Amino acid sequence: MVGQLILGLTILVGLHELGHMLTAKWFGMRVEKYAIGFPPKIFGKKIGETEYMLGLIPLGGFVKISGMVDESMDTEALKEEPKPWEFRAKPAWQRLIVMMGGIIVNVITGIVIFIALTYSYGEQYIPAKEVKYGVVANELGQEIGFQTGDKVVAVNGKELERFEDIRSMDALLGNNSYYTVERNGQLVDLKVPVNLMDKLADNKSQVFFVEPRTPFKVGQVVGGSAASKAGLKQDDFITMVNGESVKFFHEFQEALKANAGKAVTMTVERDNKLVKLRANVSEDGTIGFQAVPLLQTATKEYSLGESIPIGTNQAFSVITANLKGFGKIFRGEVSASKSLSGPIGIAQIFGDTFNWYKFWSITGMLSMVLAFMNFLPIPALDGGHVVFLTYEMISGRKPSDNFLENAQKVGMVLLLGLMAFAIFNDVFKIIF
Repeated sequence: MVGQLILGLTILVGLHELGHMLTAKWFGMRVEKYAIGFPPKIFGKKIGETEYMLGLIPLGGFVKISGMVDESMDTEALKEEPKPWEFRAKPAWQRLIVMMGGIIVNVITGIVIFIALTYSYGEQYIPAKEVKYGVVANELGQEIGFQTGDKVVAVNGKELERFEDIRSMDALLGNNSYYTVERNGQLVDLKVPVNLMDKLADNKSQVFFVEPRTPFKVGQVVGGSAASKAGLKQDDFITMVNGESVKFFHEFQEALKANAGKAVTMTVERDNKLVKLRANVSEDGTIGFQAVPLLQTATKEYSLGESIPIGTNQAFSVITANLKGFGKIFRGEVSASKSLSGPIGIAQIFGDTFNWYKFWSITGMLSMVLAFMNFLPIPALDGGHVVFLTYEMISGRKPSDNFLENAQKVGMVLLLGLMAFAIFNDVFKIIF
């Protein structure tokens, strides 16, 4: 989990700072240091005028450009007249491009990752028509208005073609979103609560509020588990528990939970024969095997030409989702503490096992988030510099070095406060 977080951030921060460094060198600015990670220094090597450094704290990085007021707060050189190679000596439009360099590289990186994933893997999904038995509504789903057996037919009035679209950001973050379900032959609209994201954040089990109701078969049986000791085998079909029919997996789960800590008799179909097995159920209501849902998935493959607009749209949808999320926070519809995550929360998203597709999907998403966050008009972030440079280009007046220095201090306090909030918030959510 930690390894994936460090690897993902190293790639993204390295590319972000590379964008600043290359544009600065392009315009003849002196780059004193290029660093991935924050001090203390693990490794450093000077090549030409630039020292390339790897820091011990892998939560960011920086580029030190001569004559620029930045997070290093090294302002001694600013007391002298600007040198031709310094950041402050260059035209405002060149400085603006340098400050936008990291953001642009992160956007390009995110787009390239999503295009590559679309081209390599296509899109795997569950056709809505395959969920013919409807959905299983958990406690949160029931709170919204779902009932087990409902068939979701539309999201925001648009016919549902892929089951995964019920989890789309348009549904979860849109204004006045609603689901249309078929229930007992009638269509019923279920309004999405404005605080749904808060409720999902409170859902410690990480299970969505509805899942497909589906028959199942036995997948991998854990060695030494109660299922293994009972004689359960891969590809078995469990049809009854203690004489009660369990056609769907959620029914099987409910039967085990009702008999937690007890022994149950299971009727199993194997090679067209019925076999009775007896298994001891754990206190948490499991016996130790992986269930395989009997749902037909579909994969749509794309050419490179088709992947470019689709991947680009997926990349920018991350920014759209962030804008909608911030809008809900500012309107008080969702809680900032439940919606924002720091490094611990991001590591948990990666998970504790490595999956190539998942790793790059999350890394692509983080690249777009990093671009979005850096573009916020906060001093010490690239967006803060962009605001000051835009003011200079429009007004023809450059903010004083003293003003920029004080703005940088304010920005650093805000960023450190935000980072502290995110980390303590992650710890709080884990504990409570």
